[in-house]
Parts: sequence; structure tokens; C-alpha cells
Amino acid sequence: PGICEIPLETFFAATDCLLETGCHRIVYVGTSKGAEASLLAAVHDPRIDAVVAISPSSVIWGNIGAGPDGVSWPERSSWSLDGIPLPFVPTDPNWTPEYVDGLVSYRGLFEHCLKTFRQEAAAATIPVETASAEILLVAGGDDALWPSLWFATEIVRRRSEAGKITHLVSSPDAGHRILLPGENTPRSTLHAHGGNDEAESRLGRMAWEGIREQL
Repeated sequence: PGICEIPLETFFAATDCLLETGCHRIVYVGTSKGAEASLLAAVHDPRIDAVVAISPSSVIWGNIGAGPDGVSWPERSSWSLDGIPLPFVPTDPNWTPEYVDGLVSYRGLFEHCLKTFRQEAAAATIPVETASAEILLVAGGDDALWPSLWFATEIVRRRSEAGKITHLVSSPDAGHRILLPGENTPRSTLHAHGGNDEAESRLGRMAWEGIREQL
């Protein structure tokens, strides 16, 4: 029912299926939590040739919603491997919400937790430098949900230090919701995403050629 201790084996099984059908190139495309999962999968599955991570995270965060047991709190990891929950950055339940255009912006919460729980954040860092996959990152600097552009630059930095090339397509005025050509995903009414339609469509067009090349 939620993103809570989801086994990474779920994704490995999907790769198995694609390879069995005769696919010669495996590319994971994920947005937000899907980008988090895609990067993690590539770290642990060398059969993944490339990852397109849109509005990504460079660390593992806690669950969104309930696990199979119907329980959503206390907080748990979003992902597991070999039946063991992966380390995650906890969230501070005492954080005071911030608002953008009348909607809660969670960016401040994520930034606060990275500073407050430094040790946990270090343990929860996705080791992208070990992934053999090509990585293309797409991120907006005005993301009001979490600091995806900061996450993306951290991924680029760590992979660069490991001698691996990572592509980043970004725009300072785009938000969390990136609109690829032909997409018209509505803006969230539950929480702030930042950005604006024009900036997010422009960033989507900028990223599209690189995404097509990876696919």
C-alpha cells in the first residue's frame, strides 16, 4: 500500500523478465522516489546499462505510506535487500512546515534532516560511484519538494571522483515536476512542487534528447 521496505529484488525480477524477452539494453527511468529506486537498483545490478533519474535523491529516505503490515509509523526504510531494510535518513516529526503558494514545501524538511542526522545520512548515501551504469540526471533548482539539484550535483561529484562520467541537465527555475514533450501532468494540490509550467516544459525538452540517446 505504500513505499515501505520494498524489496530491490522486485526490480531485479523485472530486469530478468526484460532479458528473457531478448532485450539487449536495460535502462531504468525513474522520477523522485522512482529515481531513488533506479539508482539503488543500478548499484546492485550490473545488468542495468543506464539510469535516467529525474528529480533524484542521492540518499535513501524513509517510507511513504504503510508497509504490507498496514503500519506507516514508526518510520522505516523505503527499500530492503536480501530481506534487510537499507539505512535511511530519518525525518524530524517536530519540523515546522513551510508554505509556498499555500501548499506545504517539504524541501526545508529534507535539508534540515540532512544536517540534523549527518551520521545516518552518510550511512544512507546511495553509492552511485560503484554503479557501472551510465547515469543521466534531470533536476530543477526551484524544486520545493526536496533539493533535487543539490542531490544531483552530489551524485555528479562522487562519480567524477571515481572517474565516472555523469550527465546532468538542469534549470534554475524548474521545480520537482519535469514535463517531457507531450506530457501534461497536473500540478500537485497536496504539496508544493515549485517551478512553473514553462520552466518545467523547457527543462523536459532540454533533457529529452539525452533521454532518447540513453534509451
